[in-house]
Amino acid sequence: MKETPVTFHVVPMREEHAELICSWQYDPPYNIYSWLPWKQMKALEVEFGDAQLRQEQYAIVLDQNDRICGFAQYFPLQGVTRIGLGMHPELCGQGQGTAFVTAIVQEAIRRNPTNEIDLEVLTWNARAIQVYLKSGFVTQDTYERQTPSGLKPFHCMVYEGPRG
Repeated sequence: MKETPVTFHVVPMREEHAELICSWQYDPPYNIYSWLPWKQMKALEVEFGDAQLRQEQYAIVLDQNDRICGFAQYFPLQGVTRIGLGMHPELCGQGQGTAFVTAIVQEAIRRNPTNEIDLEVLTWNARAIQVYLKSGFVTQDTYERQTPSGLKPFHCMVYEGPRG
């Protein structure tokens, strides 16, 4: 019996979604993508702990059964929508990344159809880079950026459309 492909859709992030995402734990070396505990995020009003920022920039990604599969951030820059994203740790490496990223890109296009779409990814994250390439992104630039653990090299990848 052939497996039905997973389809994803993007909806506004609510506070209970944000709290759940804070409980996700990634295995090393991906554990750098884990969030602070929810009470701390909310108290500091950082990222989706800030109710206004959560409403304006964050969304949740659900599968066809409305299960939470990940999140996206749509960060507005001049003429560009920079996306940030995270898949549920239990779903990483299961072959669903391209469909997941495609749903996030489609929402970015819906929000700002004339904007370029880009993202930043640590250069060592080959698993994510492979998915982004399959999803229609190309590497445009490589540079160092400050992170909580010091300067790290990043690729800036720009969406050019689906690969045929």
